[in-house]
Amino acid sequence: MAKFVYDFTEGNRHLKDLLGGKGANLAEMTNLGLPVPPGFTITTEACRHYLTQGTVPDGFEQEVEEHLAALERQMGRTLGQADDPLLVSVRSGAKFSMPGMMETVLNIGLNDESVHGLVKQAGGNDRFAWDSYRRLIQMFGKTVLGIDGDHFEHALDTLKGDRQDTDLAAAELQALVETFKGIVREQTGHDFPADPREQMRQAVMAVFDSWNAPRAILYRRQERIPADLGTAVNIVAMVFGNCGNDSGTGVAFTRDPGSGHQGIYGDYLQNAQGEDVVAGIRNTIPLQDLERLDKSSYDELLAIMEKLENHYRDLCDIEFTIERGKLWMLQTRVGKRTAAAAFRIATQLVDQGLISLDEAVTRVTGDQLAQLMFPRFDTGAEKKKIAKGMNASPGAAVGKAVFSSERAVELAAQGEEVILVRRETNPDDLSGMIAARGVLTSRGGKTSHAAVVARGMGKTCVCGAEELDVSTSERRFTAPGGVVVTEGDVISIDGSTGEIFLGEVPVVDSAVVEYFERGGVLQEDGRDREGELVRAVDRIMRHADATRRLGVRANADTPEDSARARRFGAQGIGLCRTEHMFLGERRQLVEDLVLASGEQERQAALDALEPLQKADFIGIFRAMGDLPVTVRLIDPPLHEFLPDLTDLSVKVALADAGHGEVSVKDRELLTAVKRLHEQNPMLGLRGVRLGLVIPGLFAMQVRAIAQAAKEVPGARPEIMIPLIAAVQELEAVREEAAAILAETGVDALIGTMIETPRAALTAGQVAEAAEFFSFGTNDLTQMVWAFSRDDVEAAFFSRYLELGIFGVSPFETLDQEGVGRLVRLATEEGRAARPDLKLGICGEHGGDPGSVRFCHDVGLDYVSCSPFRIPVARLEAGRAALSENDSDSR
Repeated sequence: MAKFVYDFTEGNRHLKDLLGGKGANLAEMTNLGLPVPPGFTITTEACRHYLTQGTVPDGFEQEVEEHLAALERQMGRTLGQADDPLLVSVRSGAKFSMPGMMETVLNIGLNDESVHGLVKQAGGNDRFAWDSYRRLIQMFGKTVLGIDGDHFEHALDTLKGDRQDTDLAAAELQALVETFKGIVREQTGHDFPADPREQMRQAVMAVFDSWNAPRAILYRRQERIPADLGTAVNIVAMVFGNCGNDSGTGVAFTRDPGSGHQGIYGDYLQNAQGEDVVAGIRNTIPLQDLERLDKSSYDELLAIMEKLENHYRDLCDIEFTIERGKLWMLQTRVGKRTAAAAFRIATQLVDQGLISLDEAVTRVTGDQLAQLMFPRFDTGAEKKKIAKGMNASPGAAVGKAVFSSERAVELAAQGEEVILVRRETNPDDLSGMIAARGVLTSRGGKTSHAAVVARGMGKTCVCGAEELDVSTSERRFTAPGGVVVTEGDVISIDGSTGEIFLGEVPVVDSAVVEYFERGGVLQEDGRDREGELVRAVDRIMRHADATRRLGVRANADTPEDSARARRFGAQGIGLCRTEHMFLGERRQLVEDLVLASGEQERQAALDALEPLQKADFIGIFRAMGDLPVTVRLIDPPLHEFLPDLTDLSVKVALADAGHGEVSVKDRELLTAVKRLHEQNPMLGLRGVRLGLVIPGLFAMQVRAIAQAAKEVPGARPEIMIPLIAAVQELEAVREEAAAILAETGVDALIGTMIETPRAALTAGQVAEAAEFFSFGTNDLTQMVWAFSRDDVEAAFFSRYLELGIFGVSPFETLDQEGVGRLVRLATEEGRAARPDLKLGICGEHGGDPGSVRFCHDVGLDYVSCSPFRIPVARLEAGRAALSENDSDSR
């Protein structure tokens, strides 16, 4: 019979799939002998059963009751006992951290009788007891009963006035409990449940349900967390940080998650429960101040932090509570960190002997490296600083100030850059945080909701800017000196310093981009800008390059792009798009070629194009030296090189109506354009078809490539024939190309781009005529999904994401089930027919981290991507090679 509940003593940190991250780590800390309140975990399997079947599994309730009874025996009191109550918390905990996205309920077990027993437990501290009771009703009402939290907040704010909640007397809190119970009765038609076991049962179901809450779904989509994992539920004996000034709660990190620097980092709040810290409703004090308030607990906490970091061999995020001078550990996990911190910490841990360099490479990601390549504010620019907060998540963000998540989403959808400004954020603000370039709050510490979520998403965040008076209702904030910023005004925030500026501040390239622009070479004097970070990146990149199997090439069409790609570490060009060479003034020559009425006109156009093509290739070959250059023969939708049919038609029609004149050439042109007009140009006369229909076009290009190669010593051209669907198309062009190469004495591979489903399905035949395949996954994705990328992304992709039809755009990350299956099939059948077949990918997926790992697993030889994504692909290729021996590298 399946087991659905585990005591903390039965689990360990390796059971995250079953116990969730929180439960697994509570078990691990228990087994390490750390001071963890006793409790038990309901498994993710129980949650999945509930979500799919609509009911809990057989035997579940009995199993929970047995573990609750064991907890009661251990604690020496029963849940909700009138004279000496056991109280518990009910907390969510998925495999992957989802801060604030799911539900927690504290103080389960309180009612009108047990609250008096809690007073006795607390030595007559009735204020503490009534404060705990009102918190239960407030959290339960919002979380479990679905009551709008503003009802409770309004009642609390009305009672407090200008005071802090800690200033409320016991009698006032007792009255507030009655007010809260009245809200529950008014909003639900039922009384607040007094039965402690019923409270716990409903809270557990609410945590299960919160897995599919809109904000949790949105967060999983943003972080690409699978939707079918479910959450565990942790039932933990309550310990109280709101017993008085000898109590409190805090969040600590074993090193700075913003910078990676070692030191004491965290927030502490006296006389508070845990949600007070992350909610940012009261500003915290730095963790270091705990030494002055409670040195014994402070010293014990530091010792535990060191023990946990050495045990987990990583930055740890810790939640703790002090109850009347007694330290309790409520949670630990491997902490979220900024991109810069990830690289620094990885190399620091290597130097400390805690992890290997192999493992260090798997501890960072291509997405984090991409974040480090984002621009930074220009330190030399004029700036009008208006305030300063806490530097919660680095980066430079510029945008229009907005004061609601709804407005942030609305403006971002219109292409506007926005900064979300709030007093403090809560989980319901997630959509606005995703839409915004950065987040600014006037309350909360570096471990507040805004800070933690922004760091996890790589968003710039400044929080706790107490100098700002934020009025969300009036959609404005006031800064010192009477500076008023209203919605729509542009502001700039620096997540590295916490500074807030009025207006737009210019940005400059990051130090990491400067490093790559130097060809990945450290400055000889060691004075690289952000030197520690750049050295960490250099160290990681060198090891990734040494361990990866996949080659990394560039998509580049000009000598300038080719040179930059080489500096960024490209090992060749995987896609040189020749149609990009025919834009501007040359477009007329292609138009003349396509519309030529006879062989003489066509040859004249070809003769004009050939020397231009040759010069293009000479520049690219020189930039790449002895590295391979894959040149794709021209592949434009034909309409891109013809006059617009509508414009021509209108021009002739107006002339026929007596409004203006039109030349004979324009009339002839209109006839030709009508003849060549296509309803769906992307599936029309393009690619190999164009080369077969227009005699001499591909021959001119191959000749230009060959002649250019002869002039550049060491040049290694590869000729790629685009958009084939049948091997016969490839054979026809290959025969002509091979003859030209033989005639010029140039050695070059001839291959094809696999970008139609039929080419992939007949790869065994195609490989007999091709020396290499390059998967064009942009067009392959369009054809497999029957999506026109140019038309559908704005039209309905956002709705498809909301519905979960796909978790991420298939044009962003390779669709492994559909498109990926064709790639795998073509790879296997192509290599079976030609064992030495060279295989690569040149669609934009070549620079996407998840797609790079797929290409490694399938067995491709290289990926090709835009120059700026080359470092990301290099790193991910190294991680893919190393993760074969480390399945838990995520």
